[in-house]
Amino acid sequence: MLTPFVRSDTVGAILAEVFVRPDLEFTIAELARRADALPATAHREVTRLVQAGVLVDRREGNNRLVRVNQAHPLYSPMSEVIAAAYGPVPVLRDLLAGAPGVVEAFIYGSWAERRSGRLGAFPRDVDVMVVGDLAVDTLIEIQDSARGRLGLDVSVYRVTPDEWRARSGNPFLAEVTSRPTVALQGGKDAGGLGSE
Repeated sequence: MLTPFVRSDTVGAILAEVFVRPDLEFTIAELARRADALPATAHREVTRLVQAGVLVDRREGNNRLVRVNQAHPLYSPMSEVIAAAYGPVPVLRDLLAGAPGVVEAFIYGSWAERRSGRLGAFPRDVDVMVVGDLAVDTLIEIQDSARGRLGLDVSVYRVTPDEWRARSGNPFLAEVTSRPTVALQGGKDAGGLGSE
């Protein structure tokens, strides 16, 4: 749904992992875990992407290491499309991983709805909910860094753990959790947190 020319959301998630970190190599098991894909599916899709020249691989002992092929003629435009369509999860997950005080974080709103398969226009922004006690300055840094890396407007909304526990009494939080979400840290993946 996010990029109709990408064969599946699994392929999009795999591509996002390698495109947002073009200088790193990943094992197929690592890509499967990060993209929330079955290992056999990740192996099949990575093999197809290597054959197409989008990814390159090499062997190191028993491991097959893969990375994005930056020499591919479509690397630059593909990089922009993948970053906007599938990049929010790995980019935001990485930015939030080092932030102290995050109990839970997830994407909600139109981007999460498209990622869950609901039809609609391509999202113009990414809405992020952070449950925790992060400093406002830290949230602004995360938001600005994500905007720069994704080329999309990113809005981060923070609630305290106490506010989150009492979310059913808050109309905004009740609405957020009644719709699809995509987990970034803690909680459950899309469909969790009371959505769908």
